[in-house]
Parts: sequence; structure tokens; C-alpha cells
Amino acid sequence: MSLTFYPSPLSLPSASSLPHAHPTPPLLPMSILRRLTPRHLSLHINGNSRRRVSSVAAAVRQDTSVWSQAPLSQIEPAAESLFNVTIDVSDSPDLATSHTRPGQYLQLRIPDVEKPSFLAIASPPSYAAAKGAFEFLVKSVAGSTAELLCGLKEGDVVELSQVMGNGFDIDRIAPPEKYPTVLIFGTGSGISPIRSLIESGFSADRRSDVRLYYGARNLKRMAYQERFKDWESSGVRIVPVLSQPDDSWTGETGYVQAAFSRAKKIDSPLATGVVLCGQKQMSEEVTSILVADGISSEKILKNF
Repeated sequence: MSLTFYPSPLSLPSASSLPHAHPTPPLLPMSILRRLTPRHLSLHINGNSRRRVSSVAAAVRQDTSVWSQAPLSQIEPAAESLFNVTIDVSDSPDLATSHTRPGQYLQLRIPDVEKPSFLAIASPPSYAAAKGAFEFLVKSVAGSTAELLCGLKEGDVVELSQVMGNGFDIDRIAPPEKYPTVLIFGTGSGISPIRSLIESGFSADRRSDVRLYYGARNLKRMAYQERFKDWESSGVRIVPVLSQPDDSWTGETGYVQAAFSRAKKIDSPLATGVVLCGQKQMSEEVTSILVADGISSEKILKNF
């Protein structure tokens, strides 16, 4: 489930997007999970699904009783409906150091607003240590807490939970010599944790084929274009994919899963790793394509 502002559990890294050998009942909404006991959870599901739902429920409970106040140090447009938000956590060193792996996320509360937002951390873990700040890419959704957040100004104070989730377990596609191909898929605001991964470094320059399929409606909605040159110099080839481009666009069109299917070209499935973050449909379809091509589901990384 793709983490920037997460208006629903679907935007959280989606447990239901994982492939299964057998059909399983649908996962409970996160609002219900928060109220359920482990006994309730075990009555609802079994097997692998029980472990996954329990881990999601545990992630939601993790350190949410600990909230840190922190001021906004910058809010600026990143693309149409998307904002770069920087929050100063220099007065909360424990919070800053709790970000240890790209792909992790937290909850953010605005004073007098009951519902928190789930946000993926866009900056790499080293940024918090060096700068005492977290950076986020936030999608402004009408009527949401994220919309209120994007309307705040520098110096306004918000509350942050401790960092949650396991992030992208890059050790599963290491060393780079064994996994020379890494395919990365991100859509919309789901590029946020992908940025954290790329800028954290995962030995892309020591791999022979690292591709980022980055989907957006059009270039006006595509954040981080100013970072593409640096990302490519680190060894990541950017493949922008626009679903509704203007007439001047000559690159890939449609959805990222279709663009990838047209290109395909996987030399060795057993030597390929994958990183996914974005819309549920994209995640499910890409996973199905890759598994059918022989890529192990254990090598398909998602940020929870």
C-alpha cells in the first residue's frame, strides 16, 4: 500500500497485495484491526494471512502511545497536488534515530484533528541523523488530514509517532553480484519511499540493470524530476510512464505494468530483485507478471 499520505489502509503497504497459493478471506479494515484482540484476529484468518494481519496490527500499535511535537520547517509544492514537507525533529533525537531503513513510515497528527495521517519518510535515514529532520511527499486529498497539513505554514507544530514498519529489506536482494537486476515500480506519491531507497544507496552502481518504472498521470503530477539526474548517476535508469500525457510526450504511456510488459527483458529471473510501492492494482498486476516469469515472491520487496 504506497506511503506518503495514506488516506486509507490501501495506501498503507497493502498486506492484501501479497501473492497466495490459496484464496484467503479479505483483510479487516485498519480501523477495525485497532480494536481487535489477538484472539479476534485468529478467529478471522489462518495460516500466512494470520501472520500478515497480526504484523499489520502490531505495526499500527507500535509506539503510537509515544508522540513527539515537532515544527514544520518547510512546505513547498513538489508537483500538482503534491507537497514537499520537512519537519524538524532535532529536539527529538530518539525519534530521529528510529528511522533506520528506507520504506519506513509514521503517523502524523495535527492539533485538534482526531484522525492521523500515515506518511512514508521520503528522506534517507542518514538525513535525520545529519540534518535533524524528516522529509515527506504528501498528496493533498480534499477533506483529509493531509490537505490540512499541506495548508500549514513554517513553524506550525504537529505531532509524530515513532517510526514504524520494517521498510525495504534490501538484504534479501544482496549481494549485488548475485542480484544484478533490480526492477523498481512506483506510482504517484508512492515514489516517496522509493526516493528514500535510492538516496540511501543499495549498490545500484554495482548492478548491471536497475530500472525505475515511475508512473504518473502527466509530467505536472510527477514529483522529483529534479532528482532524476542524480538518481541516474547512482546507477538507476528512470523510465517515466504517463497515463494521460499531452501530445508532446514521446516516452512510455499507459500504466507501469503495461510499460514493463512491453519491455520485459529479464535475463535471469533467479538473479532479479524487485521493489514495489504504489497503487494496489499496480502492485498486484506487477507481482503476478513477475512471479509468472519465474521471479521468487521472496525477492519482491514492499515497504512493510
